[in-house]
Amino acid sequence: MNTQKLSFPQDFWWGSAWSAEQAEGRGETGKAETVWERWYKEQPYRFYQGIGSEITTDHIHQYKEDVQLMKQTGHNSFRVSISWARMFPNDGTGEVNPKAIAFYRDLFEEMNQNDIKVFANLYHFDMPAKLQDRGGWESRQVVDAYVNYADTCFKEFGDLVYHWFTFNEPLGPILGSYLEDFHYPNIVDFKRGAQAAFFTILSHAKAVEAFKKYNLTSKIGVILNLSPTFPRSQNPADVKAAEIADLFYTRSFLDPMVKGTFPEKLVDLLKDHDQMPVDFTESDLACIAENTAQILGLNYYEPRRVKARLTAVNTEGPFFPEWFFENHIMPGRRMNEYRGWEIYEKGIHDLCMDIKDNYGNIESFISENGMGVADEERFMDENGQVIDAYRIAFIKDHLAYLWKAIDDGCNIKGYHLWTFIDCWSWINSYKNRYGLVSLDLATQKRTIKKSGEFYKKLSDENGFDYDVDLFV
Repeated sequence: MNTQKLSFPQDFWWGSAWSAEQAEGRGETGKAETVWERWYKEQPYRFYQGIGSEITTDHIHQYKEDVQLMKQTGHNSFRVSISWARMFPNDGTGEVNPKAIAFYRDLFEEMNQNDIKVFANLYHFDMPAKLQDRGGWESRQVVDAYVNYADTCFKEFGDLVYHWFTFNEPLGPILGSYLEDFHYPNIVDFKRGAQAAFFTILSHAKAVEAFKKYNLTSKIGVILNLSPTFPRSQNPADVKAAEIADLFYTRSFLDPMVKGTFPEKLVDLLKDHDQMPVDFTESDLACIAENTAQILGLNYYEPRRVKARLTAVNTEGPFFPEWFFENHIMPGRRMNEYRGWEIYEKGIHDLCMDIKDNYGNIESFISENGMGVADEERFMDENGQVIDAYRIAFIKDHLAYLWKAIDDGCNIKGYHLWTFIDCWSWINSYKNRYGLVSLDLATQKRTIKKSGEFYKKLSDENGFDYDVDLFV
């Protein structure tokens, strides 16, 4: 065994992330109905064990205790999301909610007083339902409402936030709402999805533009879910399939939000198949070009592996990216069987190197990485602590390749785990647990897992011992 201390740069951001809809609960502040609450009312049977987001981790009532748990698990930074529906409880517009402002100011002040930097995300899948009724991200009216909401947040919380993010995983609602049926309103229409994607990107740019006028010391960026794309082989057909998959799932948001331009090959492909958005102007494109991310969050969970299609496309059916490739199940891959995701630690290095080599080495951090496991009660000791050695190993293995990326010159400033306390995971509810802290849903009791103790030591020592012979 060749054990080495892997030390990270000074002032490295150690922390985790979650979202308002997944952790806060409704509370008494007033809150507009979100698309998730609407969908749960309409189709509760689609949510695991029929659990919605009414209470979740009840953070809105327990935030002071939770901040202390952040300290006890080694956090020097934490990413929250602000609830648009809570800030504007009528329908996402109108008068701002003073009770929401008071809650978030109290939370952010509590974090700052405990030396935990506030990373504030403005949108994490939680569209106010009445704005969805007006067209959601397909509507310019909703773009304007989002920019007004973002501007309000900069004004009300700018003195307390360390870094800002316009969106978390903006690709997710496009895939879920317009292609793959896992987000409300469950439409299958790529062209409408392309319009929603364009207006999401425009909303990002307009929010960056609004942010600049406040001259804050913080930066503003975006958080993207990115997977390095690998072809099955170097056969030209497989390589082309991987290139097209990468255009749809990686470059589609990364290029305009970081570079200010859209990938020409993707635009040409959409034109060829009559899938371009119909509502965009030259001034929109200029705004996108001039207002790009100042910092980039990288959510990494698994690689993407594809191959050339083996079967014909039904051109009478809806247009899908998968017209141009098929997913490849690599023989011998390691899996997190609970979530159905491949475990491939080296992918985090590949991702960071892509950002270094192709995106100006923009200041970045790992904004999500984690392991969801079902029925963690199996691993509780007699004191009720989850002994999650598997999660500790997962974190170490990914951090080792992140350390290597930094050693190779990548401008990576931190690592945020998904997540802090076990939280509600959309239609999966509490099926898979990701937290450093376990949650008893019936009592809301929090208990630090073994991984939470490890994370505190990791943060305190700014590194860990690792067998470097495991690098491949």
